Amino acid sequence: MTEMVYGAVPARDVEPVLPKWWRTVDRWSLSCVLMLFSIGLLLGLAASPPLAERNGLDPFYYVQRQAVFGGAALVAMLVTSMMRPQLVRRLAVIGFGAAFIALALLPFFGTDFGKGAVRWYGMGFASVQPSEFLKPAFVIMAAWLMAAAQDLGGPPGRLYSFIIMVLIVAMLAMQPDFGQAALVLFGWSVMWFVGGASMLLLIVLALMVVLAGTLAYNNSEHFARRIDGFLSPDVDPTTQLGFATNAIREGGFFGVGVGEGQVKWSLPDAHTDFIIAVAAEEYGLVMVGVIIALYATVAIRSLVRLMRERDPFIRLAGTGLACMFAVQALINMGVAVRLLPAKGMTLPFVSYGGSSLIAGGIAVGMLLAFTRNRPQGEIGDILRGRVR
Repeated sequence: MTEMVYGAVPARDVEPVLPKWWRTVDRWSLSCVLMLFSIGLLLGLAASPPLAERNGLDPFYYVQRQAVFGGAALVAMLVTSMMRPQLVRRLAVIGFGAAFIALALLPFFGTDFGKGAVRWYGMGFASVQPSEFLKPAFVIMAAWLMAAAQDLGGPPGRLYSFIIMVLIVAMLAMQPDFGQAALVLFGWSVMWFVGGASMLLLIVLALMVVLAGTLAYNNSEHFARRIDGFLSPDVDPTTQLGFATNAIREGGFFGVGVGEGQVKWSLPDAHTDFIIAVAAEEYGLVMVGVIIALYATVAIRSLVRLMRERDPFIRLAGTGLACMFAVQALINMGVAVRLLPAKGMTLPFVSYGGSSLIAGGIAVGMLLAFTRNRPQGEIGDILRGRVR
């Protein structure tokens, strides 16, 4: 009788946050990420002392910094994974606005640290790369717009997300940072496809990418040099690709032994972009296979759990984050074995880097938040119910 007069009062979820989080989170994916970070520290012990010696620093200077940044990344990941999807979306939209402005201001206040691409803000004690934080925030923003477009009377979210994506890709290409631009484009395309885009539109988009690549090749010396180096049948043994290729070949199946690798003394980016070459040389194909399996486990388990998700926003955002996470790892390792043109892209949770580690922790935290078990019916049951 009381409910008829005053209405039903929704039951409050009184379960403590930590037990509920542990019960619902994907512990396999969480364990894989922790293992990747541990492997990154192990490889950092091998790869970073030569660089520290060249720079006149303590032998374990970069390892210690990686541990600090990695600890902050893990804290960010755990905190984010405990949030509700609605809170993740709100914070991501705010973060997207800040990262987008920071990316737009890079040509005026950024620095290239002598690498020929203005991608960072120098802060003395550290540097910040806005594109690393923009990627996960953009995925959430685009997923929100695409999901809103599915509502009756909703906004043209796909068009808005397309415009935002084009702006971001254009700003990244002007740095130039074609690797991150391709990653943003890929993440958006995956969400667009999952959201119901036609194959014709995707083919048109692919043709536009080919046209943009042709223009970049004809007008960007940086881009053309990397494409020519990739297409060349011969590899200069004195380049980073040459050193990495030789190291992977020397490592064989079981590697040359812990601390016995030589590539770390020749590669300036052995602790970042080419960390997989250090792993292949010292620990062999076995270690590389373990790393690949860990990334594949996180991506596949996340996608399988998202297949049961009813909320279109969560399904789109989670798919974009999972695919972007896996493809970034694929690009990094593909460059090292010369399956892809050279790109300045880190290996998530394994390579050294403050921005990439912390942004990666936030992105995986979002993914874990979206893939937590929630009380809901199977999406297949809902579709069958509509048919009936």
